[in-house]
Amino acid sequence: MTGWRSQWRLVLLNSLTCGLEICVAAGITYVPPLLLEAGVEEQYMTMVLGIGPVLGLLFIPLIGSASDHCNSSYGRRRPFIWLLSLGVLLALFIIPHADVLAANLSWGSTRRNQALQVGLLILGVGLLDFCGQVCFTPLEALLSDLYRERDDCGQAFAMFSFMVSLGGCVGYLLPALDWSGGLLSFYLGGQAECLFSLLILIFVVSVFVTMKVSEEPSSTVEPGPLEAGRCFSRSCCYAFQCKLRALKSGPLMCLLRTCWSMTPAIYRSYCHVPRVMRQLCLAQLCSWMGVMSFMLFYTDFVGEGLYEGVPSAAPGTALRKRYDEGIRMGSLGLFLQCATSTFFSLVMSRLVRVFGSRTVYLSSMICFTISALVICLSKSVLLVTAMSGLTGFAYATLQTLPYTLTCHYHKEKEVYLENSKTKKTHTNGFTITRDSVYMSLDNGSEDVNHKSGISNGHANYNKDKPEYYPPQNDARLDLESEDFEKRGVGLDFAILDSTFLLSQVFPTLFMGMIVQFTESVTAYIASSAIFGAIGIYFATHIIFDQKDLRS
Repeated sequence: MTGWRSQWRLVLLNSLTCGLEICVAAGITYVPPLLLEAGVEEQYMTMVLGIGPVLGLLFIPLIGSASDHCNSSYGRRRPFIWLLSLGVLLALFIIPHADVLAANLSWGSTRRNQALQVGLLILGVGLLDFCGQVCFTPLEALLSDLYRERDDCGQAFAMFSFMVSLGGCVGYLLPALDWSGGLLSFYLGGQAECLFSLLILIFVVSVFVTMKVSEEPSSTVEPGPLEAGRCFSRSCCYAFQCKLRALKSGPLMCLLRTCWSMTPAIYRSYCHVPRVMRQLCLAQLCSWMGVMSFMLFYTDFVGEGLYEGVPSAAPGTALRKRYDEGIRMGSLGLFLQCATSTFFSLVMSRLVRVFGSRTVYLSSMICFTISALVICLSKSVLLVTAMSGLTGFAYATLQTLPYTLTCHYHKEKEVYLENSKTKKTHTNGFTITRDSVYMSLDNGSEDVNHKSGISNGHANYNKDKPEYYPPQNDARLDLESEDFEKRGVGLDFAILDSTFLLSQVFPTLFMGMIVQFTESVTAYIASSAIFGAIGIYFATHIIFDQKDLRS
C-alpha cells in the first residue's frame, strides 16, 4: 500500500477517528466547569465522569460481537458507526443547552429547573463519553476488514493512531481559546455554545467523509432474477415482508438479537480467550493503566507538586494563582505528549520494519517508565515538561501495535488461535484433528476404511479389539471449537478497548485513597511508573511471531 493516493484515502477513512477524538477531548475537558456551575459537588463530578467507561465495559463486547454477525445491507460495521455517531451528536447538542432545555421543561419551578439541568448534563456527559469511546471499536474493525495484509494493516493503524493524536491536540486546544469575544458568540449565546457548535460542525463533516470513503462490502445475499421478479409481482403484503426482513437486518435489531441470544456465547468467548490474546490484553491493561494514571492526574501533580499551589484556595490568592499556573503548564505537557504521539504514529510502520514489533513495544514502555521516574524525582519544570512529552511514544505504540497483532492473529488462526477448529488433540500417541475420521478394521484385511464426519471427530476402533481408544471430553472440545470458529476480530478488538476503559476506572477508584494515605500528589506519577514496570514484564510474554510460540 504505497503512493499518495493510498495515504490520502487512509486520512479520509480515519477522519471520523480524528473528529471523535476532538469532540471527546474538548467536550470532557469543558464539562467539569459546567457541572460545578450547575451545583454538582466535586466528589460526585468524578463519579459522573466514570459513567461512560463503566457503560462501555458492559456494552463494548456486545457491540463488537454484533458487528461481527450483522448482515445489514449497509455492511457489518457502518450501521453501528451511524448509530453511535447519532448518540455523540445528540450529546453535543444537550450539553451546552441543558439550562435552556431545563427551563422549557420545568414550567417555572426553580427546584425542578436545577434538577433537570443537572440530569440533562449527566445524560449528555454519559452519552458523549459512552458513544464516543464505543464508536472506536467498529471503526477499528472496519480498518481490519479493509486492510487484511499485515503491512497494510500496520500502516492503517499507524494512521489511526496519528489521527487520534491529532484529534487530541486539537481537542485540548479548542477549549483554551476565547470564543466569547467573537461574532459567533453574539448569535449563538456564549463560550460553551460557540465551542460545541464548532464541535458539531467538525463531527458532522468527519462522519460524512468517512462514510463516503469507506466501501464496506455488503454481507447480505442479493436476490436472483426470479426472486426480484416475485418482489414486483407479489402483493403489498409481500413488499411489507421484504421491508420487515430489511428492518430485521438493521444494526439495532442485530444488537438486540445479540443481547438476547449471544450473551452466553460472548461470556464463553471471554472465559476461553486464546492464550495469545490473553497475554496481549494483560500487557495492554497494565500499560494503559500506567499511561492513563499519568494523563488523568498529571496537571494536578504539576499544580500542587511542582508549583505548590492549593486548588481549594480562594480565587485571586497567591496559592490559587500558583495552582492555576501549574495547571496551564501541565496542559502544555499533555499537548507535547499528543504532539510526540503524532510524530511516532507517522514513523511507526518504519520503526516496526527496522527494529521489529517486540523492540518497539518494549522500548516505548521502558521510555515511559523512565520518564515517569524522572518526573517523580525532579523539581525542574523544564525537565518535567520535556519528560511528559516523551510519554507520547508509549501512547502511540499502544494505539497501534496491539491492533496490528490482533489482525495478524486472526489472519493465521490455525497458528495463533490454538483452540480453533483445527486444534489438535493427542491420544495415546496419535495426533487427531477435529476433522479426523472414523476408522474400522475389516476382519479379512489390514486395510483401513475412512468414513469422515462420524463419532464427533474422534477415532474409534472396535471395542473388542486391543486398539480401542475411547473418546475424551468430546462435548467440551466441540463447544470450545464452535466458540472459536465463530470468534470475530470485532470481539477481540472490543476486549482490547475494554482494557483501555478499565485503565480509566481503576485509577479513579483507588488513586484518591493512595494520595490521601501518602499525603503527596507524587503518588500519582509513582503509581504510573509502577504500572509501567509491570506492563514491561507482561510485554515480554506477548506473542509477536511464530518464534515466540515455539519458545
